[in-house]
Amino acid sequence: MTNPMGHGVNQRDQIKMTPAEVETFLGERRSMAMSTISADGSIHSIAMWYGFLEGAVAFETKTKSQKVKNLRRNPSLTCLVEAGETYDQLRGVTLIGTGEIVEEPERIWELGVSVFERYNAPYTEEMKPFVETMLNKRVVVKLHVDKTVTWDHRKLGLPAMG
Repeated sequence: MTNPMGHGVNQRDQIKMTPAEVETFLGERRSMAMSTISADGSIHSIAMWYGFLEGAVAFETKTKSQKVKNLRRNPSLTCLVEAGETYDQLRGVTLIGTGEIVEEPERIWELGVSVFERYNAPYTEEMKPFVETMLNKRVVVKLHVDKTVTWDHRKLGLPAMG
């Protein structure tokens, strides 16, 4: 595709999300694919519920999980959230950075409440035992983003597909 000036149009630039669109998209209730690097160099990917800790994407996970073992060895972390059933509706965000393993109880609690509210119900004191159980023998992984890659095919104005 070219524009009237004869210069090629970069489709990649056309489909990028704005920072506000990224914030809205990540704020929706979705799962996120979390990928770490295993000891043998292979990629370990797992779908995770996520929340926000200190404004950053974060997960709660078992202290002895494979992803935590991987991050202790190599903190490289890539996370992907995507949506859309047909090409014209595909959109997503990839966050590339490093994972910080959080072990302070008050920070773990903050993330636990965030995840609980995103996927279950508003937090009240009556919910405290459920969140405590959810966080038993857990740590939090907080993502420090170095690079964000986004796409939203809806911006292409393609005809709706199947």
